[in-house]
Amino acid sequence: MGPTISRRRLLGAVAGAVGLVSTSGGWDGPALRPRLDAADANVAPDGAGRRLTMALRPRAVTLDLGGPQVHTWGYTEDLPGPLIRARAGDVLRVDLVNHLPADTSVHWHGIALRNDMDGVPGLTQPPIGAGRRYTYEFTLPDPGTYFYHPHSGLQLDRALYGVLIVDDPHEAGRYDHEWIVVIDDWIDGTGRTPEDVLAALREMSGHGGTPGMHHEGVHGEDDPEDAPSSGHGGPATSGHGGTDTADAGGHGDMGGTEMMTSPLLGGAGDVSYPHHLVNGRVPTAPRSFRARPGERARIRFINAGSDTAYRVALAGHRLTVTHTDGFPVHPVATDALMLGMGERVDVTVELGDGVFPLVAAAEGKSGQGLALVRTGAGTRPPATIRPAELDRRVLDSATLRAAESVVLAARRPDRVHRLELGGSMMPYRWTINGDVFPDTQPLAVEQGERVRLEFVNRSDMFHPMHLHGHTFAVGAGGARKDTVIVVPDQTVTVDFDADNPGRWMTHCHNAYHAETGMMATLAYRT
Repeated sequence: MGPTISRRRLLGAVAGAVGLVSTSGGWDGPALRPRLDAADANVAPDGAGRRLTMALRPRAVTLDLGGPQVHTWGYTEDLPGPLIRARAGDVLRVDLVNHLPADTSVHWHGIALRNDMDGVPGLTQPPIGAGRRYTYEFTLPDPGTYFYHPHSGLQLDRALYGVLIVDDPHEAGRYDHEWIVVIDDWIDGTGRTPEDVLAALREMSGHGGTPGMHHEGVHGEDDPEDAPSSGHGGPATSGHGGTDTADAGGHGDMGGTEMMTSPLLGGAGDVSYPHHLVNGRVPTAPRSFRARPGERARIRFINAGSDTAYRVALAGHRLTVTHTDGFPVHPVATDALMLGMGERVDVTVELGDGVFPLVAAAEGKSGQGLALVRTGAGTRPPATIRPAELDRRVLDSATLRAAESVVLAARRPDRVHRLELGGSMMPYRWTINGDVFPDTQPLAVEQGERVRLEFVNRSDMFHPMHLHGHTFAVGAGGARKDTVIVVPDQTVTVDFDADNPGRWMTHCHNAYHAETGMMATLAYRT
């Protein structure tokens, strides 16, 4: 998720700005190799956590998206990649061997892990070169819904991502089913690569590029049943309120570079995608989730997209939001959800009787993703079905209140950093406080401080801003999150406790914005 700079230049810039260089001129920060002999520094007390080991083998793969066959890079021949499931307090060890023709890495999105395992090449580790092996090992501190992906170039906009679920051993689990729903915008292998798209954006703007930094149980079932008859434009079952209006294919110009707008988000992205996927499938070949009428399901939604926010609804149902970015909130019922890139939301739902489309509409763009919930007889709806719920109440999870167990204690901030988010399509560059990474000013903090970040959006585009290594509260008593949507002309204020020393990224989770500069470093003083 970033262009290339030299490691020496980056580390010198960060260290020099925040006092991390020793008087002898050596590097005092965390080692740039995983300190496996120090893994117990982040292990749960009393050694109660299990030790879990798995392997990742990023490589060239061919995926079946439910009809379209695409050549891409992935961890397996399926999408999403391998599900990692553990309990809070477990120690996870992941051995990665890079079979790609390029450097790679793994960032554990949303996990407040130790700094040298965060997966940002040039900042917390060296890049993992082609043919090289690297081992990540860290404790999983907080239960919740997370995911993992590279922090190297535009690799997120391929098939290099998977789900990480951290279970709470004390949670009662008052539901009959748990479904994981991963939403993604897709272009790789359809005639253009993500790198082609970025080149087109830069060529369109007449800008030659900016410096920066390279830095099972999921899918549901394929649904072969009851393909809709030609011309079917009604709801899948009576009473769910669906309408057949969306452009399911979203083909547009096979990955064009127009700016799109949303009444809720303003500028809604830079890239028109040919496909929008739910658990790796196009809308004409949706996955199905099966249950019985009256049962209760927990659904974990993850937006793994690179340039697209999604408006999500289950036809004929209301969704009760219980968690956002892994942390519990006061439950709130809604018709639809808005998920920015990198956000996760957990909901519960009481299921009706029939066949119901679960739709993720690309916000401000054409196209949508689709899955089905089957609890009884019924015809599969058309791929273009648009549930009426999408145009009713749409919830932004940043407006929720944290559950009492995770409320950030009231405290005046010791330090405030203002991050003005800027940039434009022409020239194609995205900035923090007027600079592009690595020239953005590092954000200095000290251990034990309460830190406030003020995200001020001066651009015409929405930005889902993500902070590594910490969770923050959105306003006083607000939801605990690590990714928050900031719309044009809006200021979003978040607070966090500086309790995890190291050098951490904060950046826009639009992969194309991060790649062209919208990143900064949060650096602890020593």
